[in-house]
Amino acid sequence: MKNPINQRRWENFKNNKRGWYSLWIFTALFTVALFSEIVANDKPVIVSYDEQIYFPFLFTYSELEFGGEFETEADYRDEYVAELINAKGYLIFPPIPFSYNTINYDLTTPAPSPPDSVNWLGTDDQGRDVLARILYGFRISVIFGITLTVFSTIIGVFAGAIQGYYGGKLDLIMQRLIEIWNALPMLFLLIILASIVTPNFWWLLGIMLLFSWMSLVGIVRAEFLRGRNLDYVKAAKALGLDDKTIMIRHVLPNAMVSTLTFMPFILTSSITTLTALDFLGFGLPVGDPSLGELIAQGKANLQAPWLGISAFAVLSIMLSLLVFIGEAVRDAFDPRLN
Repeated sequence: MKNPINQRRWENFKNNKRGWYSLWIFTALFTVALFSEIVANDKPVIVSYDEQIYFPFLFTYSELEFGGEFETEADYRDEYVAELINAKGYLIFPPIPFSYNTINYDLTTPAPSPPDSVNWLGTDDQGRDVLARILYGFRISVIFGITLTVFSTIIGVFAGAIQGYYGGKLDLIMQRLIEIWNALPMLFLLIILASIVTPNFWWLLGIMLLFSWMSLVGIVRAEFLRGRNLDYVKAAKALGLDDKTIMIRHVLPNAMVSTLTFMPFILTSSITTLTALDFLGFGLPVGDPSLGELIAQGKANLQAPWLGISAFAVLSIMLSLLVFIGEAVRDAFDPRLN
């Protein structure tokens, strides 16, 4: 039997139409971005040759596989290779025949070139398709934000639970340490650390995780401070339940209400910080698809307004959708509505 409280929360979430539609729109956009290799790629999705099926976007095939002369990977955009394949089969390219790092050498104007029928949002200053880089950059940003949010939540909930449940000197010492750590200028430290090590996805995730977990500690700590004095918690202690069981079964569910409400906003903050680091040149490695790097290109190429406008539009839509979803989650867990 379904939990009636969860059913009411789900109904409250759906009643927030802005959040409900935002969830569907964001899910659709993220699903498309998640399969960017099928939507935007300089390799065919499917190649049929001599009654055999190949998937070049997943696997590497040499030119010899299709009757060519070289043992290197086949260049499917080369007219010679395309003629070889079409003689005994066919190629199916994605809707956007460019990957995030594909350089279009057939531009009619110098890069960055304006939008046209080939490059729908134009190209950047290196001749790479803007729409393809947006798709791949959107995927990296969202996956980075979700991963950072999950790990930050786990650490923040654990630290807040320990502080709030046990209190006393442990709470006092941890709270002072957190206040000192929280007072450090996070962005400057991120820039310094990112300049010392070669930045990549996991390095940035680890560096930002050092600071992002603290945003949930205060909320969870307050819930555990309140919850440990409630009658049913005292009764559980009297029955001989150990602290771990009481914390997980009896106190944590109440603390998770406020935690889940706050998580979408941690996600938006994570994406914004990654974008800022990429914009400043301390984020993802050079060449990786990045919304922040696209904004930097727009700043450096004012004669190409499509670069800045495209990045601004994508970030605005993405962050707005996440904020609207967060508002709907807040309404779903609002005790006044349940």
